[in-house]
Amino acid sequence: MTQSCRHCGTPLTIEFLDLGHAPPSNAYLPPEGLARPELTYPLRLRACSDCRLVQTEDFAAADALFTEDYAYFSSTSRSWLDHAARYAEMITARLGLGPDSHVIEVASNDGYLLKNFVAAGIPCLGVEPTDSTAQAAEDLGIPVLRAFFGEEMAGDLPKADLIAGNNVYAHVPDINDFTRGLAAALKPQGVVTLEFPHLMRLVEFNQFDTVYHEHFSYLSLMAVERIMQAAGLRVFDVEELPTHGGSLRIYACLQGADHAQTGAVEALRAEEAARGMGEDAYYMAFQAKAETVKNDFLRFLLQARAEGKSVAGYGAAAKGNTLLNFGGVKPDLVSFVCDAAPSKQGKLLPGSHIPVLAPDVLRARRPDYLVIFPWNIGEEIRAQNADLAAQGTRFVTAVPDLRISE
Repeated sequence: MTQSCRHCGTPLTIEFLDLGHAPPSNAYLPPEGLARPELTYPLRLRACSDCRLVQTEDFAAADALFTEDYAYFSSTSRSWLDHAARYAEMITARLGLGPDSHVIEVASNDGYLLKNFVAAGIPCLGVEPTDSTAQAAEDLGIPVLRAFFGEEMAGDLPKADLIAGNNVYAHVPDINDFTRGLAAALKPQGVVTLEFPHLMRLVEFNQFDTVYHEHFSYLSLMAVERIMQAAGLRVFDVEELPTHGGSLRIYACLQGADHAQTGAVEALRAEEAARGMGEDAYYMAFQAKAETVKNDFLRFLLQARAEGKSVAGYGAAAKGNTLLNFGGVKPDLVSFVCDAAPSKQGKLLPGSHIPVLAPDVLRARRPDYLVIFPWNIGEEIRAQNADLAAQGTRFVTAVPDLRISE
């Protein structure tokens, strides 16, 4: 069955990536979960030959992915908290936000961003569908509306001077409805900022492990401008960010707003075109790159086992789950994974069933190799575990290619 593009309705005939079957990447299992069947879905991406939106095939519904016990808490990463604080300071100055302003964050998670606006005395509202993270934000004094964001509910919200959405745009199954919601909740001169991983960098750096069911879309400026325009919005500025292996922060406003377009928009349009993102061939060559990364990683794990070396992981991240499940890795090759989030500790990774332990276990069970799955914060993790390196543990990353520290 040929599916249609979520944005423009064009039949999807371009196969971008096939990672086989996998459970939702954040569906961590309690130990007793091994006695029950585990649901998996095909994890395949296709590219639209018209608007160039890359998207998952439709198998998993959003409410099956973002459950009340959803385990991702943004505040776990110190570098991400710092990134959010810098953004809040920058955008407050740029837009002149103050006590009479109103800020909405869509997918506000545990309050990692909005707490900066609360501290500055700027009225704000979080929109967050998962109870566990919404409760954490409310505990910080942040008002939260527990709901999925969309056009119908957005019309009832107080109009915003700023709507922020960090790493949510790729997560929405109905991207048109979500984008119309952004337009509906804006003041006439209001601004939307969205941060999301840049498809161009995903392809350039073989970041197939950023593909998982919770990510419905994989975005370029080319595609986002089309989607925004259809909803009555326009992109007037864009920044390239190092977060998540290479992200974009786009600034959008209503079509009739006064915000002038910057030169950065045209420059990135030209770069995407020069790299061939408007051509089918760009999207058809990625599968082989993903398979090379997987095969190199498997060779490393099998060689380590043959040599009697111990391998553990750091970061029970969605990235790692994609890589592990694509490669069919089980606890015989990676004995455990450590993570600082208490919500994940004591559970098993989905699919691979590798146990998740607290980081202090690393000191007692010092592995010969430590695989860093969230490579986007690799430097932070290496610094936290420098004492292990001094005792002989070697750090490993698999993306964009296999790298083992000396």
